[in-house]
Amino acid sequence: MPQKSETTVLILALLITVGLVGGGVWWFMKHSGLDIGGLANNQSQPLGQSKVESFSSVQNVPSGVFNYGGSTSWVSIRKTVDPVIENVWPQFRLRYTDPDRSAPSSQTGIQMLLDNQLSFSQSSVPIPNEAYEQARQRGFSLQEIPVAIDGVAIAVNPSLNIKGLTVAQFNDIYAGKITNWNQVGGPNLKIIPYGKKDRDSGSHIVFMPTTTEALRQVAVNPGGIYYTSAPLVISQCNVKPLPVGRNSNELVSPYKLPFIPLSQCPQQRNQVNVEAFLSGQYPLSRRLLVVIKQNNQLDQQAGEAYARLLLTAQGQELITKAGFVSIR
Repeated sequence: MPQKSETTVLILALLITVGLVGGGVWWFMKHSGLDIGGLANNQSQPLGQSKVESFSSVQNVPSGVFNYGGSTSWVSIRKTVDPVIENVWPQFRLRYTDPDRSAPSSQTGIQMLLDNQLSFSQSSVPIPNEAYEQARQRGFSLQEIPVAIDGVAIAVNPSLNIKGLTVAQFNDIYAGKITNWNQVGGPNLKIIPYGKKDRDSGSHIVFMPTTTEALRQVAVNPGGIYYTSAPLVISQCNVKPLPVGRNSNELVSPYKLPFIPLSQCPQQRNQVNVEAFLSGQYPLSRRLLVVIKQNNQLDQQAGEAYARLLLTAQGQELITKAGFVSIR
């Protein structure tokens, strides 16, 4: 075969291979439910200094009052980490800000950032494509900086007699395909899935304004179910966290074993199974992200400083104490 023909055949073979691999990745992403919108638009790289030990060693921390807010999954970080930051950097004053007309969430936090109501936001979901476009139209860009790994825990009523759920069963419950607990090995009892408007959809979902209210409803409704950040569920005294698995023979608890009976709470509380989240054995996990407005102004400096502080050795240690997995 002439050399030119061999080259043409090799190029065609390479193109076909790339097409097959790309198609396979697209099929996996689509059917796994993984949202790669944020990753496709964003270079989510840790900022600046590497291997910084303490908050006091972080550079370029600005002075001023900076509004921030967003995902309720960040509650324990705001309580555990942020006061220590402000103690070390008293001129870097953090002011948590709720939305005016809706419940706090990752989505409302990103929108408030776009609307210049926040200096930076805290998110438990990737930035949606629409937000990137809105930012571009307003003359700036958005960046997400991962700072921790969070497990998602499923809460049910303590009286519900069920070993756990597979990821597929959990998804089918919130899709409205499974409507009775007896379809997943439980009692003959209607499932009441509680959800959030900016996260869930469907006429079968009972929407709650806040995570606190959703957990209260699960605590009094035998058929109730809700899901949120593991630290918010595991420490509760009135709901039961469920083990979850990729299949029914490999259920993994989001809490450390042995399970502490709820009757002993609050004197003793269950702890997050950090090891299972870190190893990937527990199947429901996600990254916590600091969302930064890249506009070369003070807000950008504040968001970048906050992310750098959380990525220090001291910040990562405090994040672990708050019930999340260190990303470094």
